[in-house]
Amino acid sequence: MRLLDELRRRNVIRVAGLYLVGAWLVTQVASTVLPMFGAPEWLPRSVVILLAVGFVPMLVVSWVFEWTPGGIKRDADLTPGESVAPRTARRLDRTIMIVLALALGYFAFDKFVLAPRRDAALVARAEQAATAKAAARRGADDRSIAVLPLANDSGDKEQQYFSDGLSQDLITALSQFAGLRVIGRNSAFQFRDSNDDIRTIGAKLGVAYLIEGSVRRGGDVVRISAELVSTADGSTLWSQRYDRPYKDLFALQDEIVQAVAGTLKSRLLAGEGGVAQSERPPSGNLDAYNAYLQGWFYYSRRTEPDLRKAIAAFANATRLDPAYAFAHATVSRTWVTLASGFLSGDEAAAGYEQGRKEADVALALDPDLAVAHIARAYVLQLVDFDWHGAEAELVRASQLAPDDGTSKFALGLVRASLGQLEPAVALISDALVIDPLHASWYQTRSGVLGALGRLDEAEASIRKAIDLQPGAARYHGQLMIVFLLRGDAAGGLATAKQEPPGMWRDVATALALQIGPDRAAADAALAALIEQHAAALAYQIAQAYALRGDADQAFAWLERAANNRDPGIAALLYDALLLRFKADARFGAFCRKVGLPTSQDRAAPAPSREAASAKGVPAPAGKP
Repeated sequence: MRLLDELRRRNVIRVAGLYLVGAWLVTQVASTVLPMFGAPEWLPRSVVILLAVGFVPMLVVSWVFEWTPGGIKRDADLTPGESVAPRTARRLDRTIMIVLALALGYFAFDKFVLAPRRDAALVARAEQAATAKAAARRGADDRSIAVLPLANDSGDKEQQYFSDGLSQDLITALSQFAGLRVIGRNSAFQFRDSNDDIRTIGAKLGVAYLIEGSVRRGGDVVRISAELVSTADGSTLWSQRYDRPYKDLFALQDEIVQAVAGTLKSRLLAGEGGVAQSERPPSGNLDAYNAYLQGWFYYSRRTEPDLRKAIAAFANATRLDPAYAFAHATVSRTWVTLASGFLSGDEAAAGYEQGRKEADVALALDPDLAVAHIARAYVLQLVDFDWHGAEAELVRASQLAPDDGTSKFALGLVRASLGQLEPAVALISDALVIDPLHASWYQTRSGVLGALGRLDEAEASIRKAIDLQPGAARYHGQLMIVFLLRGDAAGGLATAKQEPPGMWRDVATALALQIGPDRAAADAALAALIEQHAAALAYQIAQAYALRGDADQAFAWLERAANNRDPGIAALLYDALLLRFKADARFGAFCRKVGLPTSQDRAAPAPSREAASAKGVPAPAGKP
């Protein structure tokens, strides 16, 4: 006790506290400021070492000496009247409080301002490095090509669908050649009217060759100009201009494809793979094909009004050629997309039923059409909750079109729904090699990576999606979930507010508030979500209750989601928010109710294609 009293009298304890707080502040500031000026890596470490080395000598000095009005004197030489230790103690107390306040202020500034920026910069650098590495790897592959959207030179904006459709048809035709990697439409079309040069586009897409050109349609005559260009040096390997009657359009397309294939064949192509897939009507009806192209143009926009226009155009195509399997399959996917994204109740049920009928017609017309199997898989997954049936259809689609990115992505998505997360990430990543600028696929991959706990990768993936489509709905909501999984309520709420105005901003904001300190705001946001969107967003409301830790309400709303055929159910086994309840007996019971594997059988292999074929096409499961 006498030693402790002496330490206090000589202010050794106060000096130690002041030194430690000051040293921490100096260390933090140095680690932030020095790298900004290009300081070598050893310098911040040297600062820490010097401060650590100086700690004990400082304590020794404070024990032995005292700073008096007459200068520094040994404590042992001072009389009681000469000591100013009490005044020094008060000054040290005030200094400690000031330095502590500065340290706390810097800590808050670093956590809420500097740290997010550093993290974003690190993620950006990681994404750039990964992209550069992937591009370098792909760039070294000569067996790769992209068809840029053919320019519409007709002077009529209403003819844009026609030039886009011809571009898509070239993509489909070139994809039939085994050994040739053809970039998907979504990524290639990112470069419509781009100012980038050939080399830059080639590097971004990771391809060795590009096809570019223009289309002009006037009356009964079509003019197509096309050229094949090397991305290595921008040289033109082949070019041609065609003026043909519109009635010879299909023959003209074949001629272009064969000309390109002939130019590349000696060094690239090894023959055909899979089963030939074609978007053309079997009858050769050009009016039906034209209607199909109009439908695809609207479908690619994915808004509710455009999806309805797409359905009308596809219906016209199938009316003009009832045997047009590709159009039947595509209108099926359009109905399912419309119902799952924009409809509810009886209207959604009617949309799903239309999707089912059109998929059945497409498969009856052409059992070897990959998009028909994809269309049926979407119905089985989202309507019937027949996950293994959907998986079997998608395995078949991948066999028929092994180089099709959509088949790979859809198979990865259903594997994620089945809880096979690592295989799902691999398949989605493979799809992104084919279509490397497909923003929504990056969003899905982010969700699966988040469920695996790979949060840095999940953040990099969703930031890539945001970079590609900054104004798209739900992307900032996915980034917000990454923040919530890290326990960063403030970062999550700030990100949620970057969602475009509308229903999905309401969802993101309500979810972010549930882990924040403002309980009144959290309660109000959830109540508003229930009042305004209970029918359409039962699954998201279950997520909100999961964040609140209210398992009873979470499972109650999951039941409502199942009864509504909520498409969110497909994400349950890769939803990191709801997987927190996976040890709850009700979680396994709910999985069994909607046909999802439980934790005990999740690793079991899916039925083989042969087994599924032997049993026939699975019957609709009906409502759970």
